[in-house]
Amino acid sequence: MATQLKPGIECSKQEWQARLDLAACYRIFDHLGWSESIYNHISLKVPGESDTFLINPFGLLYSEVTASNLVKIDVEGNNVGGSPYMVNKAGFTQHAYFHKHLGDRANAICHVHTTATMAVASHKDGLLPINFYACNFHGQIGYHDFEGVTVRAEEGERLVKNLGNHSILMLRNHGPVVMDRTIQGMFVKMWALQRACEIQVATLGMGEPILIAQDVIDVHQRDLAVMSGQGGAGLFDFEAWKRRIDKIDDSWRS
Repeated sequence: MATQLKPGIECSKQEWQARLDLAACYRIFDHLGWSESIYNHISLKVPGESDTFLINPFGLLYSEVTASNLVKIDVEGNNVGGSPYMVNKAGFTQHAYFHKHLGDRANAICHVHTTATMAVASHKDGLLPINFYACNFHGQIGYHDFEGVTVRAEEGERLVKNLGNHSILMLRNHGPVVMDRTIQGMFVKMWALQRACEIQVATLGMGEPILIAQDVIDVHQRDLAVMSGQGGAGLFDFEAWKRRIDKIDDSWRS
């Protein structure tokens, strides 16, 4: 059964749920201070469809994003959902390439410009193994040298190559791209990365950090993988934050 969005615009129940989750994610990011005026992006593949995804309308703040005003586009940049809004080319170019070439491992993608993540992306050594959260990601991040604003399709091949088998690509001097099979998994990964970067910035401000040994990191990552099932791979985190933003403003559901 189709769900009515606006007059003349319908979608499946699966797409409507994806719209709700993505709109909630934008509001959560905004609440946590991860928005960047009208810029940056979170995108989510439309369930049951090939080569289509949802992304924010260009010109709206994250606090203005709702389930119904998200823009549905295909990987070639065509507006296939009837939205009156345009999409920021920088968001489409980067996200579309990942959605098109990485399959389910990139169902959900975010790119942010938070102060802490940009600072770490601008550090010559990137993310260092100097705190609990950083150890989650040690050896699991790709790095891509800065080439300017990402609007040229030909950069996409290099982005994917530098990402490798990882799910986080640190754009040097720019900021991170975080992806996952689910929006919940992407969110909790982004949350932990943000904390890792915040703590690194604070630690380096105090002087020489203590580097954690590789054998300890290996044990940490092994045990973390076992424990992650208890958190529903980000599901519990995401639902908790949805409850938080609902108490502030539930207009994202419209």
